[in-house]
Amino acid sequence: MARKPANKHSGETGSTVSAFPATKPRRARIEMSFEDQSLLGALFGQFDANLVQVENRLGVFISARGGQLQIEGPEDSVARARDTIQTMYDRLARGEDLDAGAIESLIAMSNEPTLEGIISGEDEAPPIMIRTRRKTIVPRSANQIPYMRQLAKDDIIFALGPAGTGKTYLAVAQAVSQLISGSVQRLILSRPAVEAGEKLGFLPGDMKEKVDPYLRPLYDALYDCMPPEQVERRLASGEIEIAPIAFMRGRTLADSFIILDEAQNTTREQMKMFLTRFGQNSRMVVCGDPRQVDIPGGGGQSGLADAVGLLEGVEGIAITRFTAADVVRHPIVGRIVEAYEGKAE
Repeated sequence: MARKPANKHSGETGSTVSAFPATKPRRARIEMSFEDQSLLGALFGQFDANLVQVENRLGVFISARGGQLQIEGPEDSVARARDTIQTMYDRLARGEDLDAGAIESLIAMSNEPTLEGIISGEDEAPPIMIRTRRKTIVPRSANQIPYMRQLAKDDIIFALGPAGTGKTYLAVAQAVSQLISGSVQRLILSRPAVEAGEKLGFLPGDMKEKVDPYLRPLYDALYDCMPPEQVERRLASGEIEIAPIAFMRGRTLADSFIILDEAQNTTREQMKMFLTRFGQNSRMVVCGDPRQVDIPGGGGQSGLADAVGLLEGVEGIAITRFTAADVVRHPIVGRIVEAYEGKAE
């Protein structure tokens, strides 16, 4: 992509702004420079792909020359592009990953007035992040911010919303972080094997092999946060347990981080049984999409909806409601969710 040379600008990382004569909408030009030139390759992306992504999403023009950028376009869009690129640079400076998905999320969050505060923590507060052996995870949507705070401090957390919003992934990441640090002794991941129903007995293999296909998303999140050899070792030792919800009956789960995924497919009785497994020094996260109930026969109320109605406002219990705007997969996933939700209303 042909790019116009930027004006010379020297000094530490920063920006200067000059506004064009007022038009409708007002236009602006912003110049940025960056102190650490070694980060610019990763910041701009191969063939300036990262800058093109920001341009296309925000409707601005970005020209790059050396360690300098010039951003032109509508005033509000230029300010958002500046904040997004600055946060991209800051992430790279902290040694964090930067890919197309992360950039898309930063662009979406640039509507928030405190984008940099979201990522690095405001005032003297610690940064909002989860560290695992494989990566450092920061919020990628507005509602992930309070959710990640809840994961660090509340006893029982309900995470409600559509697929792709990071409900389960962030819960698994926090669980892995606490297991590694020794804050908990076990990580227990569960979900109802609703899709199996009467067909479960006809699947080949032992019980683990029968239910594993329904627990695959939990395995995927786990392997993304921890080296495979550690996952296998901890599974073998019992430090990590992945099982259908029926296996939880009669147990008290102490010193554990417990996650229930696809909770909308539990019955009222199953949910009550699961929640009352809570033991000392434990944390429990219940994830699900109330709009995607697949309980066989369609009879009975979802245990997730029932529990949220009963427990909202109870001390020690937190609830985060995600929307299509929080989807952090490909942007088209968010548009698909919005289309289906609009049709359901």
